[in-house]
Amino acid sequence: MGEATADASSELMVDLIISLDGYASAEGWPGWWGLEGPEYLAWLKQEAEKNYTFLFGANTYRLMSGMSEQAAAEDSAFSETEGASLTGLAAVPKIVFSSTLQAPLTWPNSELVTGDAVEAVAELKRTGTKPLSTLGSLSLCRSLLTAGLVDRFRLVVFPVITGSTGRERIYDGYPDVALEMVDSRTFDGRLQLLEYIPTVLTGPPGSGTD
Repeated sequence: MGEATADASSELMVDLIISLDGYASAEGWPGWWGLEGPEYLAWLKQEAEKNYTFLFGANTYRLMSGMSEQAAAEDSAFSETEGASLTGLAAVPKIVFSSTLQAPLTWPNSELVTGDAVEAVAELKRTGTKPLSTLGSLSLCRSLLTAGLVDRFRLVVFPVITGSTGRERIYDGYPDVALEMVDSRTFDGRLQLLEYIPTVLTGPPGSGTD
């Protein structure tokens, strides 16, 4: 798993949603491409209740904190299940890496780190007692994976191709990475979860540089 040597209590998981053609979102489409279902939303709620500390970049923090606030409002447009999965995030510990945000952060249980994210996460993995997970935050995920800090790489693949409207290409700038599958499942008959142990490569397998 790259250069990571942390024990299970401080493992780091990169957790992403993705279209079949590699985008994190699409212009004009709703969140989750409008394909989230009850099984998936219930699983998201369960994941939020686990003992993770969630890692955010500034843009994802702004988006998710705003959605959580909207979900808690009396006139929320979110369904009950959607709202529960979003408002539940307020109670879990969150670390936000940003040089533009200012403390104190308004979302409860959020800590701001203004220094180098890779160095900070490496220290968390060395000294922490809780598992870590990203939530969105594509550039942060890329930096942590490239640094060999990621123990698990988990995707939920949505059955859409957004070649014309896709935004936020996930894999641009990634190194070559070998993936060992350790888990898979299907939600609502259409969403595919894939979980891997990643190993960052310095060259193609068999070239003598991996």
